[in-house]
Amino acid sequence: MKNFSLIGASGYIAPRHLRAIKNNQGQLLAAYDPFDSAGIMDSFFPQADFFTEFERFDRHIDKLKRQGTNLDYVSICSPNYLHDSHIRFGLKNGADVICEKPLVLNPWNVEGLMELEKEMDRKVYNILQLRLHDSIIALKQKVDAAPKDKIFDFDLSYITSRGKWYYASWKGDEQKSGGIATNIGVHFFDMLTWIFGDLKLNQVHLHSFDRAAGYLEFERARVRWFLSINSETLPLHIKEAGKTTYRSMTLEGEEIEFSDGFTDLHDKSYKAILNGNGFRIKEALSAIRIVHEIRNTKAVGLVGDYHPFAKFPLSIHPFHNK
Repeated sequence: MKNFSLIGASGYIAPRHLRAIKNNQGQLLAAYDPFDSAGIMDSFFPQADFFTEFERFDRHIDKLKRQGTNLDYVSICSPNYLHDSHIRFGLKNGADVICEKPLVLNPWNVEGLMELEKEMDRKVYNILQLRLHDSIIALKQKVDAAPKDKIFDFDLSYITSRGKWYYASWKGDEQKSGGIATNIGVHFFDMLTWIFGDLKLNQVHLHSFDRAAGYLEFERARVRWFLSINSETLPLHIKEAGKTTYRSMTLEGEEIEFSDGFTDLHDKSYKAILNGNGFRIKEALSAIRIVHEIRNTKAVGLVGDYHPFAKFPLSIHPFHNK
């Protein structure tokens, strides 16, 4: 049985990590979150110690170590901009680290973490769950089996509606979340480079507070992509069905079904990590570079081969007049 601690126990993604730890026969010793609404822990590890102040959490982890209790893993579900610091905390406490996407916001942070990995003789793993999805694995196998000179046409659309709370939270602050492309898109960009190879061209057509769109060229694909958190950009048939989320991927105009199969991907991720087969820092680097370029590239507007959803009228920020 491996010992875990969890940073970010009250967030949206924390229950998936708690369940994955439990389902892989792990033991949660301690958890931290400045927000104390962490009752979800009762369903998994009611005996785990919980802290709302990082200093007390840090002291507790040090106390466990000095008492001879080995901490095997630190799982990180904190806001994106804190990942780098929290990964360092885990490594310096002699633990391997399991971190949610994005691993870090900036490519140069990766080198520092790799150096610390070597220094502490520990490992950092990133949750790249789409690589474990059956439909995505089948897609990669299809691409790998095609003639090597075949360049595919691929469209990606992902709209996940968010309310005004989003803009008041850290997720609405680009300096903390990395913006739309990073916060809701980094795992898709990881998927694309995993399947289609190295990036050759990164063109941004649109990048605002609630949506982004662009064109990517990989070794094996030409990709048009659109990401949004604004429900007004949902296709009409999705709105009429009363749905608030839309995912679509097409390869050569053929729809790829991947609406199901997400519920146990964290379980699979933890199982792979515990077996020594998780995704390491180097594997996360390509997607980090892609979203960093998107965030720091000037949008060219609706020119060239842009995603059709990019034509939706732009919105005014909900807090524009406040």
